[in-house]
Amino acid sequence: MELLFFAYRDFTTECDAILASYGFGRAHHRVVYFVGRNPDISVTALLEILRITKQSLSRVLGPLVREGFVTTRQDPADGRRRLLTLTAKGRSLEGRLSATQRARIAKAYRSAGGVAVEGYREVLMGIIDEADRRRFERP
Repeated sequence: MELLFFAYRDFTTECDAILASYGFGRAHHRVVYFVGRNPDISVTALLEILRITKQSLSRVLGPLVREGFVTTRQDPADGRRRLLTLTAKGRSLEGRLSATQRARIAKAYRSAGGVAVEGYREVLMGIIDEADRRRFERP
């Protein structure tokens, strides 16, 4: 468990500094990341991924929308649903944040080798809840 703690701490440190320069925190990072990975994601789908309340999401999403990182629009197929997409400014922030983390992961993967990477993937799959595993199933 300590390895996971230290890995998470170091995995997020550089991003925390970038986020702090905008007055944002890790919750903002998660929203920017998942909206970036899923353009036009519904608020409901984002809530399911993050497993947070609407109130919690509202506190995080509000500043991201007001400051021009995320746009929200009505779903043309269902006017009750709101769809979220990153703006160019949001994509730029997401790119900066992900670049630091991708570099850290790539370095660790190169050092560990393919067999270790596959083993690590299996460990992570075993840690996450079964319901979320299908997001990562390979064809």
